[in-house]
Amino acid sequence: MTTTYAGTADHTSPAGRYLRQLGIDTQYVLLGFPIGLITIVLCMTGFALGIGTAIIWIGLPIMVATLGMSRGFATVERARVGPVLRRKVPHPVYRTARNGGWVQRTFVPLADVQYWLDLLHGMFRFIPSTLAFCFVITWWSVTLAGLLYPLYDWALPHPEGNYELVELLGFQDSAGNRIFLNLAIGVIFAATLYPVVRASAMFEALFARGLLSGVFELRQQVIQAHAERDVAQQQKAAAVSAEAVALRRLERDIHDGPQQRLVRLAMDLGRAEQQFATDPDAARATVAEALSQTRETLDELRALSRGIAPPILVDRGLQAALTALAGRCTVPVDLDAPPIERLDPAVESTAYFVVAEALTNVAKHSHATEVQVTVQRIATGLLVTVADDGVGGASLAKGHGLAGLDDRVRAAGGVLAVESAEGEGTRLTAALPI
Repeated sequence: MTTTYAGTADHTSPAGRYLRQLGIDTQYVLLGFPIGLITIVLCMTGFALGIGTAIIWIGLPIMVATLGMSRGFATVERARVGPVLRRKVPHPVYRTARNGGWVQRTFVPLADVQYWLDLLHGMFRFIPSTLAFCFVITWWSVTLAGLLYPLYDWALPHPEGNYELVELLGFQDSAGNRIFLNLAIGVIFAATLYPVVRASAMFEALFARGLLSGVFELRQQVIQAHAERDVAQQQKAAAVSAEAVALRRLERDIHDGPQQRLVRLAMDLGRAEQQFATDPDAARATVAEALSQTRETLDELRALSRGIAPPILVDRGLQAALTALAGRCTVPVDLDAPPIERLDPAVESTAYFVVAEALTNVAKHSHATEVQVTVQRIATGLLVTVADDGVGGASLAKGHGLAGLDDRVRAAGGVLAVESAEGEGTRLTAALPI
């Protein structure tokens, strides 16, 4: 199965596709020759009259009319070129003057490069059209004449000794030899008919495309390159912002949790050391309390480490990591995460942190009674959805809790959307490319 230039599936056989393309290329070249004759006469005449009478201002309207006419021929040619190139040729955007007066709107084509390129094509398209027409006519004529020769040999005069090519090849001048030779020539030209016609049509079509849409396509490529550069810069900035937010949060969590516990642990151990000499029972109680503080500190450090790089995500994949995450949430979680193949580690990590951050916000701020988490593999990537029935009011604006998560998703090339009307719960959706 192949795809046509219009984007529809083509289920025909290879032979059918070759014959269809041969017909398209042939009609393109055969029609291009008379159209080229008409175009060159009209465009050359209009251009000569416009230039010749420009000194008395009559030439300007004539030139504008000529440019408009060349644009019409160019529009027709773009439609004809598409099937030959097997792709749709883009229609360039012509300059317009909507805010000016009628004089400015009338003469705006004179300042548009694409109008002049259309005129240039109309004036010089006759050159590739003529060359392509000669080759196509020659190959079709010899092919048909050779293959059909047995049908009309009897009607041709054959004076004795007047078939030099047969005698030159060492054959006797007879009807059988003449038919065999012409059939052989017809077969040779038929075998090379498709590549010759295809090359001729492509030569003419590429000339048309270069003048009629080449500049526009180049501009579009430049615009796309600039857009991709801007997206890359935005992703880089988002990655830096997300990393800074994550580091600040980790620093704050360590300062507020394990660091305070370690300070207290050091003080308890120091007090126990002093108590061993005077009050062993109080010292043992202090050491027991210090052990409890140590366990709680380890639990907090494990929780923080899961926020950096959860081992279960690396070892067992996204589904297992999300299952463990849902089990630790204080709000009941309805998890719909079917098994999928392992993805890029950056994608899995981003999806995990989207769910982790969303569940954290639900537990802290939403007052929800239930959360639904859905992970779906789609054609363009991974779709992660977290929906709760809480109070709503979440936002991606700077200063809100989800701003850092939005930066993390954009750094991965994805998009984060939040629907959170007051009193109607929150629905967070992240689309991540894979």
